[in-house]
Parts: sequence; structure tokens; C-alpha cells
Amino acid sequence: MKAYVFPGQGAQFVGMGKDMYQQSALAKELFEKANEILGFRITDLMFEGTDEDLKQTKVTQPAIFLHSVILAKTLGDSFKPEMVAGHSLGEFSALVANQALSFEDGLVLVSKRAMAMQKACEAEPSTMAAILGQDDDVVEKALLEIDEIVVPANYNSPGQLVISGSIKGIDMAIEKLTALGAKRAMKLPVGGAFHSPLMNPAKIELAEAINSTKFSNPICPVYQNYLALPFTNPEDIKTNLIAQLTGPVKWTQTVIKMLADGATSFTECGPGKVLQGLIKKVDRQIPAESAEFIA
Repeated sequence: MKAYVFPGQGAQFVGMGKDMYQQSALAKELFEKANEILGFRITDLMFEGTDEDLKQTKVTQPAIFLHSVILAKTLGDSFKPEMVAGHSLGEFSALVANQALSFEDGLVLVSKRAMAMQKACEAEPSTMAAILGQDDDVVEKALLEIDEIVVPANYNSPGQLVISGSIKGIDMAIEKLTALGAKRAMKLPVGGAFHSPLMNPAKIELAEAINSTKFSNPICPVYQNYLALPFTNPEDIKTNLIAQLTGPVKWTQTVIKMLADGATSFTECGPGKVLQGLIKKVDRQIPAESAEFIA
């Protein structure tokens, strides 16, 4: 079975999508529609901006979504997913790709999500850290012993778990997990504690937007971050999408489940190759490639 996966925040780069805009009439039309919906020319920042421009959450999330979704649409009839999944933000791209959400609605939700997350970050200083070379259960147990908000946020691959929480909580966790033998424990250059209880104000705001948006029956199952299970029912999809904002991204578990359910190859649709690397850490033998734009 052919699986398509969609990347999350951090995959952006200056110039992303410019080739599609210049060489595909469909891509150009969708990019211009996005400029209109967002109320600013995101294409200018994507194609000619600076790294700093692209790091703004209100730009980053829609930019990655647009690159991923428009690339999928330019593939035309050759885009035939039998299962899809997305890492964090990428779940929205996956839901447009499998036709659970329209392009326009997906973009509006991603933009609202970015703004709500930015607001939550500014309300309470917080951060994230990557823990490398330590078993997940050791990390989980250590975090339970810390009397601060600090939780598992991204189960990226075996031996790579990102944690999220208050600045004090993250500092305490880094010290504790280093003492327990983690190969590396380092803070990440992010604006806040994504996928933690500190995102609850953003979750409340996003829940209202998601619940008032029309979701359709998708053409194939979406394996959702929150439970690492496949879903096709629109109401279930909405529930999991809302829960994702304060719950962990179970990417390792998602890949394992997709393989168990018959995935024979993975195609990463969007900027970068991060997800291919993570998939290879779960199963070195499984074919994983990037979707290629063909003019």
C-alpha cells in the first residue's frame, strides 16, 4: 500500500514553491488564492524572503502547508494515496490531500492554528528539548517525577523524543535525563511548549474553528498523531485534530501502525526529507522518497 506523509514545522526554506509557481498554472492559481485568503502575499516571503521571515509562526505553518498541498495537487492522477499521515501541522496537509478538507478551509484552519499557538507562546514563556539516545519509557518515568509542567511532545523515532513544558521544567528534565544516560539533551530554538498543556488556550480557540468547519469522508484513512491509529469518520478526525494541540505527536507509533496495516512505501510530500529519515529509523528496509514536482 502506498503511503503519503506530510512534514511539519521546521521543514521550511527560502525559495520553497517558487518552481511550482513559475511552471504550473494550477500551482500559481492556488498560491494566489492563498495570498487572498491570508490577506498578505505569503508567496513573497516564501520565494524571496529571509530565514527570519519564514520563522514567524504565522508564516511558517501556512507556508509548509501550501508547499505540501500544492505539490500533491500538481501530481494530478499519479497522486493515489492509500493511507496518509502528517507530522503535527502536516496532519492538516494530509487531510486536504485525502479530501477530508477543502484547500481553502485547510488553509484558514492552519492560519488560525498558527496565530492561536503564537498567542499561547507569548502568554507564558516555555520551550522544548530533544532527548536523544534514551528509551521512551525512561524519559516518561523521569518526567513524572518532576514537579513542573513537562511532558513528551514528539515521539519522532526510536531513541529520539522531544519534550515540552515550562522553562524550569525543561531545565530540570535536561539535568535529570543527562544524569540517567541520555546521549544528548538539548533545548530547541522554538517559541513555546507545543503539544503540551500550555497550549490549552490555543486548543480552545482552534476547537471552535474546527467544529464549525465542514469535514468530508476522506478517500483513504488518515493516521492521526494523537492516537497513532487510522480514521475515516469526520467527527473522529475533528476530535483527534483538536486533541493533537495539547497531546503528543506519536510519529514512531504511527509509522509502526502504518507498516503493520500494509504500507509498502512512503512518499514525503512537502519541503525537506525529515520524515524519510525518521521512517528509516523505524524500518531501514522500507522504501521512502520525496514527491517530485513535474512541470
